[in-house]
Amino acid sequence: MRFSNSKPLGALLGLTALFLLGLFSTELADSDAWWHLKTGQYIVTQHRLPYPDPFAYTTALAKPAYAGEAVTQRFNLTHEWLAQALMYLIESAGGLGAVVLWKALLLTLCCGLTAWIARRRTNSWSWGIAAALAAAPALTGFAHDRPSLLSYVFPFAFIAIFEMRRRLWLLPILALIWANSHGGFFLGWVVCGAYCAEALLTRAPDARRILAFSGAAVLASGLNPNGFNVVSTLVSYRQSPLTAALIEWSRPGFWGEPYAFFLLLYGAAAALALSWKRVRVADWLMFAAFAAASLAAFRNLPLMALLAPILIATYFPWQRTLPAMWKRTLPAMAQYAAYAGLAALACGIVWGIASGAFFQLRAAEWRYPAGAADFLRRHSISARLFNTYEDGGFFIWRGLPVFIDGRSLSENLFQDYRMIMGTPPGDQRRDDTLSRYRIGAIAINAFEYTSGVLYPLALALTQPGESEWKLVYDDPAAMVFLRDAPPGLPVLDKAQIFDHLESECALHVSRDPAFPLCARTLGEFFLQAGDPVRARRNLALYLQHPYGDDPQARQQYLQLLQRQ
Repeated sequence: MRFSNSKPLGALLGLTALFLLGLFSTELADSDAWWHLKTGQYIVTQHRLPYPDPFAYTTALAKPAYAGEAVTQRFNLTHEWLAQALMYLIESAGGLGAVVLWKALLLTLCCGLTAWIARRRTNSWSWGIAAALAAAPALTGFAHDRPSLLSYVFPFAFIAIFEMRRRLWLLPILALIWANSHGGFFLGWVVCGAYCAEALLTRAPDARRILAFSGAAVLASGLNPNGFNVVSTLVSYRQSPLTAALIEWSRPGFWGEPYAFFLLLYGAAAALALSWKRVRVADWLMFAAFAAASLAAFRNLPLMALLAPILIATYFPWQRTLPAMWKRTLPAMAQYAAYAGLAALACGIVWGIASGAFFQLRAAEWRYPAGAADFLRRHSISARLFNTYEDGGFFIWRGLPVFIDGRSLSENLFQDYRMIMGTPPGDQRRDDTLSRYRIGAIAINAFEYTSGVLYPLALALTQPGESEWKLVYDDPAAMVFLRDAPPGLPVLDKAQIFDHLESECALHVSRDPAFPLCARTLGEFFLQAGDPVRARRNLALYLQHPYGDDPQARQQYLQLLQRQ
């Protein structure tokens, strides 16, 4: 299908770009974004890499869990330095809204590269635009403000260059930039290897040029603070209990969430199978590599989500499967589809802006302990801080030394963290570990919101017999406990923990209703505690935003209604 009129094509391309830009402009809500920004600030202002770790006081205290952990730790601290410096410069120039816009531009560029490659292969902008829009739903779950976005952009920039067969000299330059921006630069080796194999097997006339510039790209990628240690680091990641505990490194399985990704994966597999005789060698190899990567770790899903629409547009036997009558009317259908697409995109943009879903050029600071950070700084609390994993990045951004954060630097430290957070009240191991690290302040939230788990530490610190830790600050985002409260600082009543649990959960459910399991947890908690009023209230909140079909929760709620 081709456009006979350039006017609807230009308008359609413009509206598609604007729609995608708005779709990906979600508020800054990634807890890792904060430490990326602070690291960029450190690099720009100190003119050095952040090694040794300048932000977590525990990094130097924790003992290595295995012989190569120091190498992995250095990699984690330094492999994104260029992208982090750029993020900070963007934030300095335009605030956090500019960081959100930068994220949206990168993801829109990903879809744009997919569209360009699909158009080049099919000679149709209809398929190009369709490919871009097909990739978008799977990418919305990865609209994170972090350098890893570049490892979704660069592979498809490499593919676009190979498809052109021109400007191959750009490959080493892009490889050098990529290798200093994110550790996923080894994906460039995969793309280069796929096109080199194809050039050799098909005896392409430009095979020598492809091999030469691909080799130069691989060598250039070694010019980074860690050289080629990315390979050994990946092996360490796969063997790491810490990494295995992170959702982004878990395996997505072969069907389930996210559905958009699996539709694309199996659609691409079907397209390749139906047209296997004419499938290019490079496409077979990239499909195998990107599918394996995506099924090995959730964080790699965008690779397949971007490649699959290209393969479907290229190989699915559309012409053979369409009825003869449709084939004769394809040009007219393309025009009608163009105008229908214009209308749909325009409506989508208007809806997105009117509803506030598009162009959220701000940070979701309600998620983070801004009040607790202000409290600690205002009262000059210098005691060593224990914090929850997800809040570590924000405390780093606010200039507070942390216990742990999302940089995943120490296996042993992570195990100590899990023990402190998860040990039930009365377990002496928690107190011993806190003392070993000489912790004097604790700033925590009460829930892990994806699973709805209530952290046992929040309950342990507020037990009636717990006199060592004093509650000195409380808001819906966090609580602060001090071992030794400064003279004159009011100490709060720990009995308000129940009010805190409800207010914290209610805040998150109201702002992020896709994750209501904390209310389900509180319903069960208050049922066991013999407080039917609170139990009923939280089960009602949960059932307003059910995570899935939950007949047990409905039955419990109905029973509580009958008892009131």
